[in-house]
Amino acid sequence: MTSPSSNLAVVVKGWPRLSETFIAQELVALQEAGHRFDIWSLRHPTDTKRHPLHDRFTGQVRYLPEYLYDEPKRVWAARAVAQSLPGYAEAYRIWRQDLKRDLTPNRIRRFGQACVLAAELPASVQGLYAHFMHTPSSVARYAAIMRGLPWSFSAHAKDIWTSPVWEKREKLQAATHGAAFGATCTEIGAEHLRGLADDPSRMELIYHGLDLSRFPEPPKRALRVADGPFHMISVGRLVEKKGFDRLIASFALLPDRLDWHWTHIGGGGLGDLLREQAQDAGFADRITWKGACDQPEVIEAMRKADLFVLPSRIAADGDRDGLPNVLMEAASQLLPILSTPISAIPEFIKTGTHGILSDDEPSALAAAIEDLAADPQQAAQMARAAHDRLIAEFQMNPGIARLSKRLNALCMETA
Repeated sequence: MTSPSSNLAVVVKGWPRLSETFIAQELVALQEAGHRFDIWSLRHPTDTKRHPLHDRFTGQVRYLPEYLYDEPKRVWAARAVAQSLPGYAEAYRIWRQDLKRDLTPNRIRRFGQACVLAAELPASVQGLYAHFMHTPSSVARYAAIMRGLPWSFSAHAKDIWTSPVWEKREKLQAATHGAAFGATCTEIGAEHLRGLADDPSRMELIYHGLDLSRFPEPPKRALRVADGPFHMISVGRLVEKKGFDRLIASFALLPDRLDWHWTHIGGGGLGDLLREQAQDAGFADRITWKGACDQPEVIEAMRKADLFVLPSRIAADGDRDGLPNVLMEAASQLLPILSTPISAIPEFIKTGTHGILSDDEPSALAAAIEDLAADPQQAAQMARAAHDRLIAEFQMNPGIARLSKRLNALCMETA
């Protein structure tokens, strides 16, 4: 059942998702700030675990037909209802225009899902908010036009850098039924999208930040003996943009005198290839592949490590990280950080001050690892600086307050 008092509908790609803790954190915080909304998910969950944070969401979660042929009766009934809505003809016109430029099954599916969303939204809903600017925003936009409601979105990384310019621009223009506002979690993303908007004030930079109440106090870390075992950890999906292939290649360049071990947490399609790469290099026994873990397991592993490594890079299709929350999670536990100056990572980490940002070439990564392992005192100083910056500038509450104000204004448009 949908909550009858909900005045906001939140559209997400999937719920719950282990890799999208930042979305769960935000939605739980908005709920605790007094917002009434249900989640409308385009996909069913595939993860076998869930974060404790997901269990704190108390609204309803509704699943739209993941594939239209899975629920034909529901889709056709919704289409009949949608066709009676005052904005259906305009939504259909815009969708047909989009379809000419993006003739894909995904685009067809978006319109079918939008019909279901528009038909099943309770009358109390006054606005829609979508996480990710690509597919979820398209569904929200078409449905909002059908219902005559304002809509908004939050953009992150892949959705910004791999979506076509025409689509981003039209979602940011009033004349093309664009969003009332957009939020994004990086300055580099905000600048890009402001350049496509008819009014730059439509786009607001809102860092996700970190809800530190969910994390334990950092451990009392003793300085590691310089020639003792050096434990590295990475958390991230096994996909091209995370750069783990180059990190594994860098391990082959580490000096024999360095006793090291690497733990990886996360799933992803490149798992078999990366395990084979490590096997061929002859150091598979120095790597622990933990797979997908919930957040308490991640934090426990971080507390036992000496270095957090995230060698992000720009993928061949343009996909890249934004500002990964795992960097802030590592900082919360006083874990030294090695990453790369990609996208918004330098917005949190100034190299040499809060951690090291290295080129992602294996030789550069190996040199940085060797330097950090050899100077645990400097690594600890940078970890303390990153922790202090997290406390001062990257906590969650200021961003939630700004987003809450925007969403209240959105729902007031039709009140």
